[in-house]
Amino acid sequence: MLALCCLVLAATSSAAAIGKEKKPFIPEKPTEKTQTQKTAEERGGVNPCNTKEPAPGIYEPWNRAPSIGQMIMPARGGVTKDGKFDVMIHFHGHDPMRREWVQVADGAVLVGITLGIGSGAYEQTFSDPKTFKELLESVEKEVASARGLASAKVRKVGLSAWSAGYGAAKAILRTDFGKDTVDSLILLDGLHANYEPDGSLDDKSLAPFVAFAKRAKASKRFMYVSNSSIIPPDYASTTETVNYLIHELGGRPKGQKPRKGDPMGLELNAKFDAGNFHARGFDGNDKMDHCAHIGLMRDVMKTFIKKRWNSPKGQAAKKATDAAKPSAKAAAGGSAKKPKKPASKRNEKVAKK
Repeated sequence: MLALCCLVLAATSSAAAIGKEKKPFIPEKPTEKTQTQKTAEERGGVNPCNTKEPAPGIYEPWNRAPSIGQMIMPARGGVTKDGKFDVMIHFHGHDPMRREWVQVADGAVLVGITLGIGSGAYEQTFSDPKTFKELLESVEKEVASARGLASAKVRKVGLSAWSAGYGAAKAILRTDFGKDTVDSLILLDGLHANYEPDGSLDDKSLAPFVAFAKRAKASKRFMYVSNSSIIPPDYASTTETVNYLIHELGGRPKGQKPRKGDPMGLELNAKFDAGNFHARGFDGNDKMDHCAHIGLMRDVMKTFIKKRWNSPKGQAAKKATDAAKPSAKAAAGGSAKKPKKPASKRNEKVAKK
């Protein structure tokens, strides 16, 4: 009798486990409703693929100090007293990203790297674990030199990628050093994968991103991903790969209505949030829709990164006229010495006595 009861319990447990078993992910291309296009005029006169040059803010121009790519940093500050600073490394489209970065960032360093059209060049370049480590070391060396310090050390490290740049993030997150070092990951309409013969996605290719997404969900890291509704000819769209990440986290995207605040004419259609993992889906299937995702960086910085990192504040360069101005103490009549009277005036005062 006891054996029979145990057998029944085991069968019940097995049935429950089967019922709770996660369903396989079935890729679905963007719907016809999302296949929209807008002119620059309909985007408020903005061409997302050719944005205007903004004021540089507190940042200096690009310099080629890094071992790969280029970097910008505040003219002054941006470093703690003991030489710590934060850095975001962006892959693909470094100049468009710089134009967004200088409008919102207030101290963190930006490194920009553009290597080619496809993701392969990025993945191959960073497949050697030494490459990423040497890149960070070269940035640390430049920050120390610029601030007159014996040494400087990266505090928070973020990876940002648009379009094909995700290949670099994939390679970096496969390494132990990358897993330990990277705090934040931002993928702007840039996560693709091949299809398997059965129509499923290449899960091995997406594995580094799934692992990072799970750490973000657990609030141990931060991850933001966006997708357009572009349908590529022979590989998975960003809609499918982003939905795959959400599926692996045990969730489903929620339908959304367009928001006025989204940049460059983008129209929101889906979102998902879990812990520090955030996904946003948008309509649009043309080149300008793809470029517009770079404009999301300002919102990501304002809403998430600046609060998470609390980077040391930077300042703009001093104006040439500032050096000629008297100090605040002198202007207030403090210990600053008063100008001596001309000799003729002093002599005149003595004569009157």
